[in-house]
Amino acid sequence: MTTTKSARELAETYFAAWEAGEFETIRELLADDVDFVGALGTASGVEEALAGLKGLGQVLEKIDVKVRVTEGDEVITWFELCTTIAPPAPTANWMHVENGRITRIRVTFDPRGLLAGIEKKA
Repeated sequence: MTTTKSARELAETYFAAWEAGEFETIRELLADDVDFVGALGTASGVEEALAGLKGLGQVLEKIDVKVRVTEGDEVITWFELCTTIAPPAPTANWMHVENGRITRIRVTFDPRGLLAGIEKKA
């Protein structure tokens, strides 16, 4: 018997896999047509979304989850995005799940510290 993960379980697995650099695990969680909109850009489809996560993953140090709220197929995760190039950025991530896959991700945070860190690194 196959059990579909809840929206909360998908979010927990997504963040743990991203922090660990396990992008094949993330690929399995995302719908092929996942739609991502965030402070640093947009992505349409699983390949673009993975490329963005891998890019930020190069400087990702830790994801410090403060709270996760679930209502049906919606999950909001509030966390500090800790990188090697900027101070921790308080971040909100809103995911929508359909048929056991993440179909939509919206992320908001103040990107100024991260952008300054990227500029210095370049």
